[in-house]
Amino acid sequence: MEGRHHVRTVGVEEELLLVDPDSGDPRALAAAVLARAAQDDPGQQVFEKELFGQMLEFATHPQSDMALLGDEIVRCRKEAARHAGEIGCGVAALATSPLPVSPSLSVNARYQWLAERFGIPTWDQLVCGCHVHVSVASDEEGVAVLDRLRPWLPVLRAMSANSPFWQGRNTDYASYRSRVWNRWPSAGPTEPFGTPERYHRRVTEMVDTGVVLDEGMVYFDARLSARYPTVEVRVADVCLCAETAVLLATLVRALVETAAAEWRDGRPVPDPGVSLIRLADWQAARFGLEEDLLDPVTLRPRPAAGVLESLLEHTGEALTAGGDADRAERGVAELLRRGNGAREQRLLLERTGSLRDVVTECVRRTQG
Repeated sequence: MEGRHHVRTVGVEEELLLVDPDSGDPRALAAAVLARAAQDDPGQQVFEKELFGQMLEFATHPQSDMALLGDEIVRCRKEAARHAGEIGCGVAALATSPLPVSPSLSVNARYQWLAERFGIPTWDQLVCGCHVHVSVASDEEGVAVLDRLRPWLPVLRAMSANSPFWQGRNTDYASYRSRVWNRWPSAGPTEPFGTPERYHRRVTEMVDTGVVLDEGMVYFDARLSARYPTVEVRVADVCLCAETAVLLATLVRALVETAAAEWRDGRPVPDPGVSLIRLADWQAARFGLEEDLLDPVTLRPRPAAGVLESLLEHTGEALTAGGDADRAERGVAELLRRGNGAREQRLLLERTGSLRDVVTECVRRTQG
């Protein structure tokens, strides 16, 4: 058994698509699902509404044991499916709707502001992501981690890619959600910040422009959480399989621990330019794991399997210390064998010939 020591806690937020269980069409029933959840548990804080009525979000508790985190993700997905089923709809861990949809804006002053401020791009944001929170000891440690995570974020994008279809069409992307999400003016990769003061000054400057409403609208690919003492990694599509979400969380925690150790050891921050990281991110979004990724160290094309092997090597000490090395190695091997959600969706379409059948099968797979 691998040795264990004090490890960081991890929490996961997942956004799910509400759909008709027979036709696969998205349904704007989030308010009704939340009312059912509140009936069962008046004090529940697990499920929340999102920008559109066709979406439902849940958040796990912070966990230090990845098996327990996985159990909670599965439990939350099943609970979401149960509440939705009671009002005649299903939940699907799909990052975009394969079928055409007209989003229905949730009743919320903030969401109304977004729609009025940004216009048409707001109405494209019926997209579902997965955010991973990892605990940090201080803002100083958190910013040091953010600066060192930057080259690896596109790899996480490729692993989680789960949005090949959009409004009834094949996009030719593995993660089309990411291309839609990047229409927000505050989204995407960042330059190194160096210190907490520079990080917070940049956030304040962005809010002071009036372009974004508040700190919550600073949609960096990875950021300091405004609510929790965590680094929040935001690049991932919601993963079709719960096992992929657990693998993602495992590797994010290991990346955070590795980055913090490099900072403590005084190792320099790698500084690939934002323009190169954007290219790496585009490559990951376009092809997922099906073709080359850009290697996080060299920023040159390299087979995806080799890049994932490098990720395991890079985080190996942290994975071993956290008792997660075997789990991560098995998870990466299985992901490369099975493919990410984008590949699974495309194979389903190949087999069934119907995007409706893709959605209804993904409803089943969402619960494991």
